[in-house]
Amino acid sequence: MSGSLLLALLLSGCGGGETLSPVASVADTAPAPTNVTRDALVGRWGIASFHTEKDRKRTEAEARAQCKQPYTITKGPGDGVMMHVADDPKPYELRLKAGPGGKSYVGFEAPAGDPQDRELLSVSQKELVMRFVDPDANRRYGTFVYSRC
Repeated sequence: MSGSLLLALLLSGCGGGETLSPVASVADTAPAPTNVTRDALVGRWGIASFHTEKDRKRTEAEARAQCKQPYTITKGPGDGVMMHVADDPKPYELRLKAGPGGKSYVGFEAPAGDPQDRELLSVSQKELVMRFVDPDANRRYGTFVYSRC
């Protein structure tokens, strides 16, 4: 799926369904992971997604090609980053969270691994790979590859 089509779907709110509240108590928050900083996420990115691992290399090339229409992740007003969530055209401040087994997530103030989170599968200077925790969102959107522009 091309990055511009993927972004259009992400922003369109396709799929409908119930809306989950982005509010949680401070007591429910997870600590930030030690291996990922918000600066690693901030920047301009080409985005594409895949559903099967055999499509990953092709998708990485598609993500790089989307830099002519980059998706921008900025620092949030707090300690998070501004990004869109599944099925909502409005950007929200999401924070990095450490989960069990050394996993890292980005999402609302809630325990790590919350259904609205994205799991960070890999983070490097040039590329991010992440997927939605929610099985329905993951099925619809696949695994995202973000290529730094």
